Amino acid sequence: MIKPLLCLIALFYSLPAPALGLLDAYALALRNDPTFQAAIHEHDAGQEDRNLGRAGLLPTLSYSYNNAQNQSEVSQAGQRSDRDYRSYSSLLSLQQPLFDYAAWIEYRQGVTRALMADQRLRSRSQALAVRLFQAWSQALLAGETLALSQAQRRAHAEQLQLNQRLFKGGEGTRTDALETQARYNLADAETLEAQDNLDAALQDLQALLGEPLALADLAALRDSFRVQPLNPERFEQWRDLAVADNPELASQRHALEVAEQEIARQRAGHLPTLSVYANTRITRSDSESSYNQRYDTDSVGLQISLPLYAGGGVQAATRKAAAAHAQASFELDARRSALLNDLRKAFNRSASSLAKVRALETADQSASRLIEATRKSIAGGERVNLDLLNAEQQHYSVRRDLAEARYGYLQAWLQLRFLSGQLAMADLEQLAGYFGAVPP
Repeated sequence: MIKPLLCLIALFYSLPAPALGLLDAYALALRNDPTFQAAIHEHDAGQEDRNLGRAGLLPTLSYSYNNAQNQSEVSQAGQRSDRDYRSYSSLLSLQQPLFDYAAWIEYRQGVTRALMADQRLRSRSQALAVRLFQAWSQALLAGETLALSQAQRRAHAEQLQLNQRLFKGGEGTRTDALETQARYNLADAETLEAQDNLDAALQDLQALLGEPLALADLAALRDSFRVQPLNPERFEQWRDLAVADNPELASQRHALEVAEQEIARQRAGHLPTLSVYANTRITRSDSESSYNQRYDTDSVGLQISLPLYAGGGVQAATRKAAAAHAQASFELDARRSALLNDLRKAFNRSASSLAKVRALETADQSASRLIEATRKSIAGGERVNLDLLNAEQQHYSVRRDLAEARYGYLQAWLQLRFLSGQLAMADLEQLAGYFGAVPP
């Protein structure tokens, strides 16, 4: 019984580990990305603003106690006497605001700041998905570029061997070999650069995921790549969605609301405050006049405070709050303009990527057929070696452009969903469906 179980365990560990999918990578980024972890704690801190604001409307309960050793000299009617005694006081006080407009505004500000923190966290989580996919696609694109450069270098090496063999046999020219040698050296340099780019891209991705990984760990782009038309089709519809649902804009609108409430809070410096209080106090020898006497006092009453003049501080604070409100209003306008500009760029990239991918897929097929036709023409004496090198260079350039266009299309699609505030988990699942092939 034990032997078959050990064999099964050995077989399990000998199986290749499944490639890391996009959704798995997003789960790792949610747990390990330091920028998003900071956003979580920022959100937790923002949620406490609601509790801080509520605290100003709730009753306060306090207790104080004092116990002291006193030495005093009393002079009365020409006589002096020394007193050496202990005194103490105990006070339990309960106070409940009845009217405090500034405290009410602070509570409303706390609620608004908590809502602002919710929107900021929503924005950070969506931004994490965008940053992750950019790093993910850059790593895979760098891997494809490296594979293409290596394939191009191998093709030039084989062509160089053929040129050298033909030259030794008297059927080729030295120029053919030199041309191929130059293209091989260029491909070798491009391969080294592609390797450096891949290493850098993997480092960026590792910083997000918090775990070391290699290109072979990532699920590559599937061969069956399908572009889909935009939905909605018109930019105006995306613009309306962004203005209504973009979390950064929503956060800015909450910031503007907080600034508007701050004006009212500062103006409340002219208003009275009213509260009810209840105290219970026990004292003994609390003062010279109550020497050797004990008092047990319970009191309930109303307390009103009416500010009369504060040196112009209330007016200055109100003007400052009004200026901050105007600043927040202009910042909201600037953020809206920048957002719509970025949205237009993402929309245009998404729309143009559809035609670009299709055109490059056709060009890839044409470039492949051109290589075969050029080889046949060289054999028939109609073309020369340089024509073949140019055809191969064109083919690899088209394949690189096609890979860039595919990843660019997916990035633009994701960016469009993010900027419009429509990015959801279902979109990441749809995006993850493009991946799953084994990396080259």
